[in-house]
Amino acid sequence: MARQVARLQLVQVAFVLAGLLLVGRAAQVQLVQGSEHAAAAVAHRTERRQLPARRGTIYDRKGTALALTQEVFHVGVAPNELRDPAADARLIAQELRVPLATVRRRLRGRYAYFAGPYTSLQVQQIRDLRGVHLTSELRRFHPHPDLARLVAGRPGSDGRPSSGIERVLDTLLAGTPGTAVVLRDRRGTRYESPARLGAFPVPGHDVYLTLDADLQEIVEQALEDALETHDARGGDVVVLEPQTGEILAIASKGELGAGAWTGVFEPGSTAKLFVAAALLTEGAARPDDSVWAELGEYELNGRIITDEHEEGWLTLRDVIGRSSNIGIAKLSQRLTPAQQFGMLREFGLGSPTGVEFPAESPGILRHPHQWSGTSAVSLAMGYEVAVTALQLAQAYAAVANDGLMMQPTIIREVRSPSGGVAYRHVPQPVRRVVSREVAAELRGMLRGVVYEGGTGETAALTSYEVAGKTGTARLAGPGGYIQGSYTATFASLFPADDPQIAMVVKLADPREGYAALTAAPVTRRVLQELLAAQSDALDRGRLTQATAPVDRRSAEAAPERWITPWPVVRPRDSATPRTMPDVVGLSLRQASRQLHGAGLRVRAVGWGFVDTSDPVAGDSVPPGALVTITASTARSTK
Repeated sequence: MARQVARLQLVQVAFVLAGLLLVGRAAQVQLVQGSEHAAAAVAHRTERRQLPARRGTIYDRKGTALALTQEVFHVGVAPNELRDPAADARLIAQELRVPLATVRRRLRGRYAYFAGPYTSLQVQQIRDLRGVHLTSELRRFHPHPDLARLVAGRPGSDGRPSSGIERVLDTLLAGTPGTAVVLRDRRGTRYESPARLGAFPVPGHDVYLTLDADLQEIVEQALEDALETHDARGGDVVVLEPQTGEILAIASKGELGAGAWTGVFEPGSTAKLFVAAALLTEGAARPDDSVWAELGEYELNGRIITDEHEEGWLTLRDVIGRSSNIGIAKLSQRLTPAQQFGMLREFGLGSPTGVEFPAESPGILRHPHQWSGTSAVSLAMGYEVAVTALQLAQAYAAVANDGLMMQPTIIREVRSPSGGVAYRHVPQPVRRVVSREVAAELRGMLRGVVYEGGTGETAALTSYEVAGKTGTARLAGPGGYIQGSYTATFASLFPADDPQIAMVVKLADPREGYAALTAAPVTRRVLQELLAAQSDALDRGRLTQATAPVDRRSAEAAPERWITPWPVVRPRDSATPRTMPDVVGLSLRQASRQLHGAGLRVRAVGWGFVDTSDPVAGDSVPPGALVTITASTARSTK
């Protein structure tokens, strides 16, 4: 009996201990670890997601979009959910521009997927259909895919911007992502809950560049055609506004890894202007001072210097106009190395411009203590120094701006998501390079290059004077200079009297070699098309005050100047209406080029290929009329 009582007591103790253990564990789970388990439960049935922010748009100076982010859609269709499969298939095929046979074939399966991407306009008519499921995402688009490609930049392999303004201003353009809480059931299915939105995404800032899209298009096409025509390895074109430093157009093609702000080259005879500036500034020569040009061949310190033409006595003005190597070599000896180096440095050679491009090159300019016995002469002729096209354009822009150098910039304005102006470019003077009087003398010398028998006659216009300087430098290779290969450069100011733009055209290894045959004609073409396009890059009011060129055919008999009325009257530019071209099915860039060539202005809506135009093809339109073209990612069939 006692043994049974002992066993009963042992069982009772065991039950008590077990109860205490359960109570203790329950207390631990609920009181001590309760918050942890509650959090784990919430985490299991909810998920915090990041909501992407709309990236800011990159515009040109007039508001033409170069890069923008838009919401696009992917379309999924559950065939068993469609109310009227036959009618719905026809509507889906029509709106998504997919062949009806393809849509019907895909709808025979369990689920049909159309990746697109499609715009909100393209899915508008089908988004309310039962069985149609839309998935949205934000994508970066370039309405004109090749326009200003190097400047705007593109995303890298990891999705982040790898170049251009996209990279430089990434933190401004990116915006701030939002957050949202998504509910999940036990099978992991997600259910978005608008009431559980954590934070709205904040769009990025919009950036307005200083580029003029019309001029950029003209420059890029002119450069592309020049490379093909002259079989050149590559080239750059830079167009600056001298008074503000704003870059109106900048293009680079060919020569992998090079660009107008990264690729360097020897400027050749375009650097002779800097020697002239030093001579005038230091009082070592006047524009009419003469030197003997040795009839085309001159030996200096054991080095033979030659000119293309057999010249005798040349003034400093003639030396620049006819690009005499012998003349500039002799005149440069009037300068000390410190004076010559100082002027080159004043013009910005050997130091970066500070423009908002990544990895800008400073160029090459050695200090005088590193010069050899022939370095001074070589520098005078544009050798033993390397510049970027942007540096050279900045230097010539200083001459155009009465000797005052301005800080170049590619960013004109930054606006916040609310539309407020967060930044606006204010022209920043860098330094005074030369006096107003010297700058005026230099511009006069540059005018002689184009109109007074100089080396830049192929850049001349009949309506306005152009000032400029050719430069043809031997092309350097790994083992020294390459026989028969040259860098052709033409630096110009337009118009010559009151320059509104400074332009540098550089071609690497063109077939003809000389700048007068290659780079100078590119300048003339750009200016002609710029005048015809009626672009805002030029102030037409100021142009009416510009001096017209001298008529060389009657210059000896009648030295007075003649004036060409503006606008220049051409049969093409008369008030006679013209026929609207058919641009449907063309890319935006092809359509814009064709319409500009017809003397019409363009307004583009959408991106991709042209669907419609207003006016339509065949309509009679006056010159200069505004044509609206609407485009989409699918190519229209005529």
